[in-house]
Parts: sequence; C-alpha cells; structure tokens
Amino acid sequence: MGEAARIDGKAFAEGLRARVAAHAAAFRQATGRAPGLAVVLVGEDEASQVYVGAKGRACTEAGIASFEHRLPAETSAAELLTLVERLNRDPEVDGILVQLPLPAGLDEQAVIAAIDPDKDVDGFHVINAGRLAVGQRGFVPCTPLGCLMLLQDRLGDLAGLEAVVIGRSNIVGKPMAQLLTDANATVTLAHSRTRNLAEVVGRADIVVAAVGRPEMVRGDWIKPGACVIDVGINRLPPTEDRPKGRLVGDVAFAEALEVAGAITPVPGGVGPMTIAVLLRNTLVAAHAHAGLDAPEGL
Repeated sequence: MGEAARIDGKAFAEGLRARVAAHAAAFRQATGRAPGLAVVLVGEDEASQVYVGAKGRACTEAGIASFEHRLPAETSAAELLTLVERLNRDPEVDGILVQLPLPAGLDEQAVIAAIDPDKDVDGFHVINAGRLAVGQRGFVPCTPLGCLMLLQDRLGDLAGLEAVVIGRSNIVGKPMAQLLTDANATVTLAHSRTRNLAEVVGRADIVVAAVGRPEMVRGDWIKPGACVIDVGINRLPPTEDRPKGRLVGDVAFAEALEVAGAITPVPGGVGPMTIAVLLRNTLVAAHAHAGLDAPEGL
C-alpha cells in the first residue's frame, strides 16, 4: 500500500470557523447581540498567554464577542470565584473558559465547579462529564470533539469499527472513548499500564493517541490501513540543526505514514480543531440561552 493520506485539520478547522462565523452573523441579526465568550487568565504563564491571544483573535474573526479578564498571579480564590459568579450572571456571556493551569494555591476543580454548566464551553464541569456519560446533551471538551469530527469526515459512519484510545485523561482520553462509544465503535481505553499495548493497538481500525509521550506509538504497532489521530504535542530537546527542538506527536509519524490509511500530522492536525470547536460550543451556548435551536451542520 502507498503512503497514508494526511488529515488536514487546519483546513477542516477553517471550514468549521467559517460556518460558525456565518451562523454568528445570523444570530446577531436575530437577537441584536453577538455570541459572547469570556476568557479568564490568571498569572503570567507564557503558553497560556499565547493561547488566550489566539482565542481572542479567533473570536473576533468569527463575529463572537471576546471578554478577556487577565488577573495577577496573586489573585485569591475568593476573587476568582467572585469573577466567575459575575460572568455566570452576565447575559452577554454565553461561554466561560478559565485558562488552565492556574497558579499554585488555586483549586482548579473548585473553579471549574463554580462555572454554570450551561456556560462551560470547555466541557470540563462534572455535570457535563455526567451528561456525556449518560447520553444527554451537554458540552464536550473541544479536543476530543474535534477528533471525532475529523474521524467522521474521513471515515463516515464509525459503527462497528474497533477503536483504541491511548490515554485516560478527563480532558481527552475519557471523553474521546465515550464519544466513540456513542458513535457505535467498539472501544478500548488503553494507557501506560495496559499490557501488550502494541498488540492492543494492532487490532484497531482507529487509533487516538493522547498519552503525552513523544513518538511512543511506533509504526509497526499500527494495523495496515488504520486511521490514526495524534493528539500529542511534544517538544524534543534542542539539536544543532533545530535549536528550539522539534515538535512531534505521540506517534512516530514517518513510520506510521508507511502503514496507516490516514493520519493527522503534528503540527497541523488536531491542534487547529480545538479553538474551532470552542467557537462552535460558544455559538451553541448562545442559541440555547436565546431559546433558539442550535444551527445544523456544526
């Protein structure tokens, strides 16, 4: 067989963002206001500042109002929870995202629990996790939902396919396994303690790698023709030719390319989907708050 098809997450995300922008314009016309996303950043974490900036620009491009709240690292838990409560009550705010990680001393779970589940566009609230688990409508974390969209776009109906998710985080692995189960795939949730992991992966028509270990999944683990979604983003140590180090996923890309049917590259695969799905979730929340049906095709 030839080289695997590269799944272009960047192009798919651009299409989703364009659809969100069109529906956001229609929402504004119908209601007299734009959908609104509040992003709270506490402290000076460099990566978080980059993410928050990117989210703000993406909102503007999509016609979504962006409300940024940048707080100093010494902000107390009481001050942060007071802000979250104010955003919960604000009718202009449809989605609330508290950028993680929070500075030491702030309880992330307590802050997430304080967000109104119907404004929890990150999908991290325990109520939204419960809704997903029992098949009710709620918000799903952006990265796994983006992965599902890429899989369905590539493969169509996932019913009956064997899927392996490597990694059991609350943000990616567990919701990904639930989404695939709901799509009628047969799912194994694997992790660092799984015995004979290479053999488990070798059975799968779909592999989602979200374990945070650079190039852990080797090409000879992959079933020929399988669809591989690489959620990992790891920076290798600097070398002479690459003083900043090289970005790689959790899958040995060059090896997998020779075996898989389709694969997401790193970067340019799953990454662009996360912000696109965040915009989509905010738009869905805005429609729910306005008593409107969510748009089709999202």
